[in-house]
Amino acid sequence: MNLLTFNIKTIPDIDGCRRLYDLHGLSDDDVAKAVFHKRRQESNTEVLRHHLQKIVAISAVLRTGDLFKVWSLGNLDADEQDLLQRFYSGIARYAPNLISWNGSSFDLPVIHFRTLLYPTTAEQYWLTGESDSLDRFHHQHTDMTVLLSGQQSSIQVPLNEMGTLCGFPGQPEMSVDQVWESYQAAGLADIRNHCEAEVLTAYLVYLNFQRNRGHIDPAQYQNECKTVRENLIGSDQPHLITFEKAWLDH
Repeated sequence: MNLLTFNIKTIPDIDGCRRLYDLHGLSDDDVAKAVFHKRRQESNTEVLRHHLQKIVAISAVLRTGDLFKVWSLGNLDADEQDLLQRFYSGIARYAPNLISWNGSSFDLPVIHFRTLLYPTTAEQYWLTGESDSLDRFHHQHTDMTVLLSGQQSSIQVPLNEMGTLCGFPGQPEMSVDQVWESYQAAGLADIRNHCEAEVLTAYLVYLNFQRNRGHIDPAQYQNECKTVRENLIGSDQPHLITFEKAWLDH
C-alpha cells in the first residue's frame, strides 16, 4: 500500500483580495493587513476563508514498498498551479492512501477551491467508482484529527503538541501572519522546511496510530522508524538532519 502524507502552507491571495474588496492601489502588505483585519472583525481570527488562501508550499512524505521520501513539491520558483498539478499527478502515479492532520477541514478544501482557478488536470483524484478507480476524497483519506477525536469538530489538538508528547520534534506552529511575514522577507525556503518538519511529524504520529490499532506490530514499527531515521541522516538537508537529532526514543 502506498501512503502520501501531505501538508500545505498558504498566504493571502493578494490579487484576488484586491479584486474582491476593491483594494486597488494598496501595496501587497497593506492588502494583507486589510484582509486580516476584515477577517478578525468577522470571526475573531486571522485565518482567511479557504478560497482566499494561496498555496505557496505543499510538503509530503511518500512511502511505497521500497521508497521513503520527504520533500516539498516543485522548486522555489514554482507557482500555485504547478504545485497543485504536481500534487494531483503524484496521486495519479502512485494511487496512495492520503494521510493528514486536519486535512479534511483545511488542506483539502483549500486545494479543491484553489484548483478551480487553473486548467489543472485532477481526473484521477476525483474518479468515483468507475472500473478500478477509487473515491479517494471520501474513502482513501485518513485525517487523524477526525479519527482520533471521534469526529468531534470542537476538539482541536495541535500537531506540534501531539508530536512532542510522542517524542518527535515539535515544530512551533506558524500562524497565518507569520507565514506571510516570512514570505515577504523572501523566506519561502524556511516555509518549505517548516512544512516538511510538520509533515514528518504527521507521518510519525500516524505510525504510532497504526501500531496501536494493530495494523503494524512493534517490530514493524521499529523498522519503519529506523528507515525514516536513516533517510533523514543520509539526506543533505540540515533541517532534516536536525529533526532526526531531536527525535527522542520512546
